[in-house]
Amino acid sequence: MNIVAVTACLTGIAHTYLAAESLERHAKAKGIKIKVETQGAIGIENKITLEDIKKADAVILTNNIEIEDVERFEEKYILKVSVKDLVRNPDEVLQKVQDYVNGISS
Repeated sequence: MNIVAVTACLTGIAHTYLAAESLERHAKAKGIKIKVETQGAIGIENKITLEDIKKADAVILTNNIEIEDVERFEEKYILKVSVKDLVRNPDEVLQKVQDYVNGISS
């Protein structure tokens, strides 16, 4: 499975990066390929390319604030979650994506 994600929070400092790290660590442990773009106080880092999106089975977006350039994900399954969920419950978020990709409805 291949996922792309964008993390962003109101201040664009700690939680943006904590969420990205948590998601990356837990995805790796599950054998999921993931690329996480951060939209923080210093701008966009690790920008997701159109090729990354093309290869992705799903997209995870934080819904705490508006994500820049969100229209690039329109053709993909998008799961919107809070930064708090990505920090505290990354396995639950990843399971929702896995269930979707595997055709399991919740």
